[in-house]
Amino acid sequence: MTDSHSENPSHRSKQVMIWLAHGVLALWLAACSSGGPAQSTPVTLDSREYRLGVGDMLRVTVYNEPNLSGEFQVASTGDVNLPQIGGVPAEGRTVSELEDSAEEKLREGYLKSPNVTIEVLNFRPFYILGEVNAPGSYPYVNGMTILNAIALGGGFTYRASQDTVLLKRAGSESEISVSVDTPVLPGDVVTVEERFF
Repeated sequence: MTDSHSENPSHRSKQVMIWLAHGVLALWLAACSSGGPAQSTPVTLDSREYRLGVGDMLRVTVYNEPNLSGEFQVASTGDVNLPQIGGVPAEGRTVSELEDSAEEKLREGYLKSPNVTIEVLNFRPFYILGEVNAPGSYPYVNGMTILNAIALGGGFTYRASQDTVLLKRAGSESEISVSVDTPVLPGDVVTVEERFF
C-alpha cells in the first residue's frame, strides 16, 4: 500500500522546510556554544599600522648603540624623548614613521648610518565612565570589546541603561552609540548612560 503523504508535493516541501529549520537551529546553537558568529570578531591591532598616542610605551633599539636604546613613553607633549636627540614627534605617527624620524635626527650629527627599530610595549589606556561600578582608566588589551571594558569597570550599576553605551574614539570630538560587541581601541572613552525610570 502506498503512503498518500509521500506522493503529496506540498507535504514533501513542508518536511524539507522543517528539516532545514532544524538544521539551521542546530548550527546556530553550535555557534552560540562555541562563541562563534553570535559575537563579532574582535579587532586586533597591527602595531606597525597603529597611530601612536600620549601614554604609549615604546621599546627603542638603536643597532649597536645600547646607550641610545631603552624604553620610553610618549609624553603629554606628543613627543618621545630619546637620548642625545631629545624630543621626536610621535603622536599620530606610525611606528615606521617614528623610526624614520629618529634615524634622521641621529644622522644629523650623531651617527653616520643609524638603524632604529621601535615596538609598542604597552598601548595607552582607555576610559570607562558613567554608570559602571568602577569608572576610570584601564590598560588596553588587544582584542577588547565594549563588553570587556564594562566588565573591567565593575559591570553596570543598577541605574545603567544597558542599551545606551556611547563611544568617543581617540582624536574624535563626537560620540557614537555602540553595541557591546563593538571593538575598543587605545585612548577610547566609553560612557554608559543612565536609564530613565
